[in-house]
Amino acid sequence: MLDAALKEQLKAYLERVREPFEIVASLDDSATAAEMKELLQEIDGMCDKIQLRLDGTDARKPSFSLQRLGTQQSLRFAGLPLGHEFTSLVLALLWTGGHPPKVEQDVIDQIKALDGDFSFEVYMSLSCHNCPDVVQALSLMAVLNPKVKTVVIEGGAFQEEVTTREIMAVPSVYLNGQHFGSGRMTVEEIVAKLDTGAAARDAAKLSAKDPYEVLIVGGGPAGAAAAVYAARKGIRVGVAAERFGGQVNDTLGIENYISVLETDGPKFAMALEAHVKAYDVDIMNLQRAEKLIPATQPGGLIEVQLANGAVLKSRSVILSTGARWRNINVPGEAEYKNKGVAYCPHCDGPLFKGKRVAVIGGGNSGVEAAIDLAGIVSHVTLLEFGDQLRADAVLVDKLKSLPNVAIHTQAQTTELTGDGNKLGGLRYTDRATGSEHHVELEGVFVQIGLVPNTEWLKGTVELSKFGEIIVDHHGRTSLPGVFAAGDATTVPFKQIVIAAGDGAKAALGAFDYLIRTPAAA
Repeated sequence: MLDAALKEQLKAYLERVREPFEIVASLDDSATAAEMKELLQEIDGMCDKIQLRLDGTDARKPSFSLQRLGTQQSLRFAGLPLGHEFTSLVLALLWTGGHPPKVEQDVIDQIKALDGDFSFEVYMSLSCHNCPDVVQALSLMAVLNPKVKTVVIEGGAFQEEVTTREIMAVPSVYLNGQHFGSGRMTVEEIVAKLDTGAAARDAAKLSAKDPYEVLIVGGGPAGAAAAVYAARKGIRVGVAAERFGGQVNDTLGIENYISVLETDGPKFAMALEAHVKAYDVDIMNLQRAEKLIPATQPGGLIEVQLANGAVLKSRSVILSTGARWRNINVPGEAEYKNKGVAYCPHCDGPLFKGKRVAVIGGGNSGVEAAIDLAGIVSHVTLLEFGDQLRADAVLVDKLKSLPNVAIHTQAQTTELTGDGNKLGGLRYTDRATGSEHHVELEGVFVQIGLVPNTEWLKGTVELSKFGEIIVDHHGRTSLPGVFAAGDATTVPFKQIVIAAGDGAKAALGAFDYLIRTPAAA
């Protein structure tokens, strides 16, 4: 089942198991069950603290549970957790076996303190790079708190459930039978939704922090680079980020970051955070900024108000809030989001196997998405607003060679249609002729670029007509002591390497400002 190299790695990991536990498999006569049995037998043979049983009676077959002896732990995997989820399986085995998780102690305490009946079901696909974060978070919660029950369900093995629940985006999480959330979520985010008093406690703790010399808002490549460069100056640095890594977390392949031949977004995001943590930087994750309050006098403190009510203070601020996927803003888009409308072809593509889909956008992202989807779905319709595709010629040639792809240029999407519960098609206007068309399909993937996360700054710093923060060659904004970097700014070419360079430049600009501007009393 596993190749020799993977077996050696897994065996080395399982040496860290401290406490005995059982794996109980509930199998049927399917091919997936046969593979599951083989995998579990291999795991069983690698560690004498693991006992495998094949007499499970769970209704979901094939599946298996992990349970530490003498506990009420309830963690189950339905389907094979391979692909991107193999790491999730390894971590679940280690945590069940008593190996400590690499999670802050206050988060562990918060999980253990949750009181109630929490029965989670998380649907994932093996090609989804956002799913492991959610799977691992809910697995950890089930290991730490007996009141949390988690079932991890591989959508491809349980298509009937996916169809019945009309799941068209992963990860998709249900709590006690009701939809809880979709998309990437960290363990801190999930716990915060369950612990209603956490926000107020967090706000009080944050507001009590001493002022920073450099406060960075945003934790993507620009924010991470700014943090490292500022921290190396020996000054007090803080980072307030809605999610560390930013858009990078939603990026699959990265092959153009100089010196790194190939990696993926989640790995790169973890590397960014690890690099920042190597310095004395105060990282405040899951914090969304809502208001920037300029200093009242030269050299005074600038304030950043967070969504939870906390107020952070600093002598200088670097804004690196990045950007997000642009919406097409037509009727039906919001209604059918995660019900057929998706933004990540790598995550959600497998859910549309054998179905008809459309891709909106003819740039590199859109054409790459169409090429990937063509190998999974029955048919792809690509719509481009302009009179020609904007992607690289090699990608366009590849797309045109595929037999199950239709390309429409000068196509303006006007409406996404459906039955109220799920998407059923889209309408578009041919801009050359004015004729209207309706395409019946089950999925639409929107790939039309980015919009800066700067709405909260309107009326405070000067923005371009596109909502980007206007900066000079030092990263300075229109406000003294306030700098900006990355995709949220007017700097052209939104690329990871450019954002990182901008972050370093803004940090050096902020330090130059600090040494030249006496602090106000």
